[in-house]
Amino acid sequence: MREEKVVLVDEDDNQIGLMPKMEAHLKGKLHRAFSIIIFNSDRKILLQKRASTKYHTPNLWSNTCCSHQREGEDNINAGKRRLNEEMGFVTNLYNFSSFIYRVEFSNGLIEHENDHIMLGVFDGNPKPNPNEVDEWKWIDIDILAEDMQINPDHYTAWFMIIMNNYYESLKKWKLQ
Repeated sequence: MREEKVVLVDEDDNQIGLMPKMEAHLKGKLHRAFSIIIFNSDRKILLQKRASTKYHTPNLWSNTCCSHQREGEDNINAGKRRLNEEMGFVTNLYNFSSFIYRVEFSNGLIEHENDHIMLGVFDGNPKPNPNEVDEWKWIDIDILAEDMQINPDHYTAWFMIIMNNYYESLKKWKLQ
C-alpha cells in the first residue's frame, strides 16, 4: 500500500507541493486538512473518541471526523469520502470556515494545517471504523463547551481551537 500524501499549501491555501503524510507531520509543513462537525435535528453535535491506536492524540474526544484532502479533491468530496470511511455514513456537507494552526505533540509530530471546517446534519447512529474511532456520542453544544473548559486535556487541540473561535457561529448555524 502506498503512503498517503498531503497537499502542501502556502498561507493563502495555494497548493505548493505534495509530501508523504508522516514526513509532513515530522517536519511541521503547512498542509491542507479538514474538520467535519455533524449536528442532528436536536442541534446536538456528534463527537468521536479517537482510537487508541492513532499515531497522535489517541483516546481524545474530537469533532465528528477530520482528515486530509487528496490532490485534486475539493473539500466537500474529501469530507464525504472520509466521513464514510471513518464514521460509516454520508450526508450533505457545507463549507463553513477555515483557520491555520500549529501544534507540537509529545511524540515529535507536528500538526501545521490549514483546516477547512465543514458542517452537516445527520439523524441516525454512525457505524464507525474501529481502527479510527473507539467511542462516539451526541452532545449539546453548551454542555460540550462547558466540559471543554473544565477538561481541556480530554479534547484534541484543533477541536479546542474550533470551539474557542467559532462557538457562537456554530450555535447560530442554520441546520441545512
